[in-house]
Amino acid sequence: MAQINCTVGDLEGNFQKIKAWIKKAEDLNLDVIAFPELAITGYPPEDLLLKPRFIQDNLKKIRELAPFVKKTAAIVGFVDKEGSHIYNSAALIKGGKIVGVYRKMCLPNYGVFDEKRYFLPGQKLLVFKIGKITAGINICEDIWEESGPTRALGKRGTKIVFTINGSPYHQGKIRQREEIVKDQAKANKIAVVYINLVGGQDELVFDGQSMVVDSKGLVVSRAKAFVEELLVVEIDATGSKLKFKSSKLESLFLEEEVYKALLLGLGDYVRKNGFKKVVVGLSGGIDSSLVATLAVDALGKDNVTGVVMPSRFSSLLSKEDAESLAKNLRIKLMIVSIEPIFKAYLETLNPQIQDLEQDIAMENIQARIRGNILMAFSNKFNWLVLTTGNKSEMSVGYATLYGDMAGGFAPIKDIPKTLVYKLARYRNSLAEPVTARRERLAEHSATSRVIPESVLVKEPSAELRLNQKDRDSLPPYEILDPILKLYVEQDLGVDRILKLGFEKEVVSKVAGMVDKSEYKRRQSPPGIKITPKAFGKDRRVPITNKYGK
Repeated sequence: MAQINCTVGDLEGNFQKIKAWIKKAEDLNLDVIAFPELAITGYPPEDLLLKPRFIQDNLKKIRELAPFVKKTAAIVGFVDKEGSHIYNSAALIKGGKIVGVYRKMCLPNYGVFDEKRYFLPGQKLLVFKIGKITAGINICEDIWEESGPTRALGKRGTKIVFTINGSPYHQGKIRQREEIVKDQAKANKIAVVYINLVGGQDELVFDGQSMVVDSKGLVVSRAKAFVEELLVVEIDATGSKLKFKSSKLESLFLEEEVYKALLLGLGDYVRKNGFKKVVVGLSGGIDSSLVATLAVDALGKDNVTGVVMPSRFSSLLSKEDAESLAKNLRIKLMIVSIEPIFKAYLETLNPQIQDLEQDIAMENIQARIRGNILMAFSNKFNWLVLTTGNKSEMSVGYATLYGDMAGGFAPIKDIPKTLVYKLARYRNSLAEPVTARRERLAEHSATSRVIPESVLVKEPSAELRLNQKDRDSLPPYEILDPILKLYVEQDLGVDRILKLGFEKEVVSKVAGMVDKSEYKRRQSPPGIKITPKAFGKDRRVPITNKYGK
């Protein structure tokens, strides 16, 4: 099971990686090696699939691959073509030839998936032999459909099905996916070899965690999460039933799982888009502290620069916290005061705008000055600007267009504020033993390691005016985040949310802020999908919209 990290559009790079892993399999005398969904093209290729040359180049690569497959059979995802139609397909390659092609039958068209935009569904099963074992092939959504091809394979007496996947991560997906596979295995009395993609692709992260589930629904082997791995599974087919040699199963708890997803998504986005270094504006707050820490963990300290941009409203503690963080992370730190530029703005605009210093326009000017400074460094040094907004803020529009939203990637865009704190405490706990780490997380306390403890305990503030606090504009995050989950992720209306015990004034205000901020979210940088419903493809709401709550 080749759990590999492919790059969309890098046909040659993906080809070379697949070829190298086939060589590994042949050196180990394996009978079969299976690769993820659309391994040749990378997944999801989106509108690259509308380019005829892209389809032809992908077909050329799958044909070029065949001669390198000698002793070990290979199952490789690619795009097949017949006439003017294309298919999400898997090639079965044996003895240097493509001996069979399976076309995906069940095409997902929900959430981040829109495969019906491109592909036609396949119509035929593919059954083949591995020694004396009768095997079949599924592709991703095929196994999620209760009455799909897995059932048909079971009825034909197939003993094992190879399911190649590009199944993206979100919280809870790992357990959901495992339950689906176990249920299909038991219901159809068929063992499932589930191969998943790993890696970051724009806003998606693929977690890997390929697995083997026997016909009784027991997980007998599982690959690691968020890393490439060649998972080798031994099958004893001498008796009437297949027997699997089981291995130790890795499990992650929530904060660990999310943190690793963020690292993989951030690292791959930076590297696959040709950047080496990033820059982060450090405010001394929790969000920028977490983003900078993620960047160092994903890219290394020498590839991260922090910039502190104080104004007349920045507290001494915030500046000290930003400097302490940079020292703890051992990153380069630049201090650029925005005060001279801010003062020039005020003097220039004062004749036209009265009482500017008491206006939200004044606050946004500061954020935009900081955004301009970071983008200047980006243009000059080819550093990717990482923005630091979280999902709570992006939901209600508590952000400044062309200010703190200015940048190339938003790592924590889909992380609610309450989870930001949990992730920071998790990261600070990593120097401690695992058992102690779990206990500390349960107690919601941790000894400060990288992120200063003062950052974790002080009240959140944008510091764009005197004595400003987030609670001046927003409900406490412990109340805001549950409301946002109900309204944004579960699509509940205000009336339904009120029945759960929330105050009417608070819910109505939050819903209104979410609805009015769609235009901002459309202009935000891409960020890593972590929750079941992220902004973007998951939630396509019109900007011009008069429908009520």
